Amino acid sequence: MKILKSLCASLLLLSSGFTVAQTAKPEARHTPSEILDRAITNVESEFVPAAEAMTEDKYSFAPTTGEFKGVRTFAQQVKHVAAVNYILAAAILEEKPPVELGGENGPDSITSKADIMKFLKDSFAYLHKAMNSLTDKNLTDNVKSPFGEGMSTRLGWATIAIAHPFDHYGQMVEYLRMNGIIPPASRK
Repeated sequence: MKILKSLCASLLLLSSGFTVAQTAKPEARHTPSEILDRAITNVESEFVPAAEAMTEDKYSFAPTTGEFKGVRTFAQQVKHVAAVNYILAAAILEEKPPVELGGENGPDSITSKADIMKFLKDSFAYLHKAMNSLTDKNLTDNVKSPFGEGMSTRLGWATIAIAHPFDHYGQMVEYLRMNGIIPPASRK
């Protein structure tokens, strides 16, 4: 009798689980555009606060001791990421960047922290525009490489646009710490 009660209780539990599973609303399907745009938001939410954290008087900082000869300054790191953001977004959109870049290092005319931050934030806005243009149909279309000869897919360039800022973020964190500044992401 004990076994029969246990068996009935188990069957009741299982059947109620099936009922819940059958009546539960299916999760919303996210579009490639939404997924990639969210990834840009994630990198932006780490990178921009790190760029803001460095004081303006230290924007020209580059390490000089050890194996750091010839590395970019903090400002150059930020400008480079912003310029490449524009380059990759323009490739995805198959258009000319909306600002004059002066190459992968950004315009020489942008030198103050305020101007560099505007350039950076605007580059992420342009990347969001590019990510929001992606669809199931155009995601794997080949587009011309912005770095010379060759082709890649929009998805390929979008993936680089997500990864590239994180490469430089790691360097910026080191620069911040070398100047006694705790990176915002480490303050939480």
